[in-house]
Amino acid sequence: MRHAHAVPEVRAAEQALMATVPEGTLMQRAAAGLAAACTSLLEPVYGARVAVLAGSGDNGGDALFAGTRLARRGARVTVVATGSRLHEGGLAALRAAGGLVVAATARDGNAVTVHDGSMAGAAGATDRRVAAEAVSAIASADLILDGLTGIGGSGGLREPAATLAGVVELAREEGSIVVAVDLPSGVDASTGEVQGAAIRADVTITFGTWKPGLLIDPGSELAGATRLVDIGLGPYLPEPTALALQSRDVASLLPRPTAESDKYRRGVLGLLAGSDQYTGAAALATGAAIHGGAGAVRLVTAPSAVQVVRQRWPEALLTEIGNEAAPQLLESAGRVQAWVAGPGMGTDQSATARLAAVLATELPVLVDADGITILAANPGLLPRAAPTLITPHSGELARLLHADRADIEARRLHYATDAAAKLGVTVLLKGSTTVIAGPEEGRPVFVNPTGTSWLATAGSGDVLSGLTGSLLAQGLLAAEAAAVGAYLHGLAARIAADDAPIGAGDLIGALPEATRRAAEQA
Repeated sequence: MRHAHAVPEVRAAEQALMATVPEGTLMQRAAAGLAAACTSLLEPVYGARVAVLAGSGDNGGDALFAGTRLARRGARVTVVATGSRLHEGGLAALRAAGGLVVAATARDGNAVTVHDGSMAGAAGATDRRVAAEAVSAIASADLILDGLTGIGGSGGLREPAATLAGVVELAREEGSIVVAVDLPSGVDASTGEVQGAAIRADVTITFGTWKPGLLIDPGSELAGATRLVDIGLGPYLPEPTALALQSRDVASLLPRPTAESDKYRRGVLGLLAGSDQYTGAAALATGAAIHGGAGAVRLVTAPSAVQVVRQRWPEALLTEIGNEAAPQLLESAGRVQAWVAGPGMGTDQSATARLAAVLATELPVLVDADGITILAANPGLLPRAAPTLITPHSGELARLLHADRADIEARRLHYATDAAAKLGVTVLLKGSTTVIAGPEEGRPVFVNPTGTSWLATAGSGDVLSGLTGSLLAQGLLAAEAAAVGAYLHGLAARIAADDAPIGAGDLIGALPEATRRAAEQA
């Protein structure tokens, strides 16, 4: 499991560790790991051109000492200095190893301008200017080390770092390898938020512990491949802010049938999904629940959907919606251990009554899709005493919270935790990175590491609902069911897609293999 800690916790752990070791030990440990990673990316190191973007913070010092190690192995290292001061020891060591230093700030007659993703000569330039030597060092580099800001940076990059970010991106597009020191400059380490310009890295080498900003978009997208260098913080770190499950963790949480198991002991899921208009939602959610391990699935749906599901999933236990009142309809479906309500069920008055009846039970309930639309129009249905899990995308959460969708996508951690606290539910916020937050204050959030853009296809949310609901019925806690469901959902997409387009139905077929791969790690 990847444990991620917010900046205050990292700072406190660093201070506690530094009190027990000689001065500079942590920086040297970080620099050694960083240099080793860079060495593995350069073939060969001797003669390679390396640009070190160094600010005035500790990450700048880490980058300088790593550059020193590379220079001693024959790399041609140039430091682009952006801060008012650089780490004195690191700068002295790099110069002694033969490194060069140039200033990022332009002087008269020594400038280029960067605008609209391009560079031009200084003549006639009126906007952002940086030193020509700095641009040359970055543009010609085989590898660029981003040590502009540290984990304490917030509010976006300031000049000249903001302009240099554009120069770095141009170089990256031309083949330079960009390595971020601890995290990409411009990314908020605690949240993943990005305000303004930021560095896009190919690889991020982080130190001591994972940072939430490396796991949550938009920061995660900018981080590229991530590696953790152990510098000894472990004993001094508190409970994490965020957790990302790995295969071994999923395997330990997956319910496994025993010799005494039968279909009822394995968990029975009640599924309120589908309508005469949206028959596919019922079929997708039912299939995912079956392949998610539920012993039985009791589907309550419209007549047309009953016919579709009967042909596709004959093992499902079907109840056709008629004229009876919602509580009696649910009772007629039979005993279940959890409910899923929402996929394709409609949003009319009768659908609202059925959702209200489900929420009136004492069972765990997952609410998705149309169910979330109903909740937005009927906020009095929440909170409830029993466990409740909602699975909105950013647009659905915007309706629930009366917030701006774009702001939710930019501040995923904030809105997931805020919604969980306000609504008294567990929130699985779908999107580029799935964030799962519970209503309990101080508990870490889960961040799913297996997401893929191939999941952006109609019906994939219905599959996630059925799969996660089956895990609820099998006894997992709401946050655990959400985390395991999201992990298997993403892994199934990767298996099914294999870098080619897929439909939601393909996810269901890949779920057994996804579960098998996770279980092999147990």
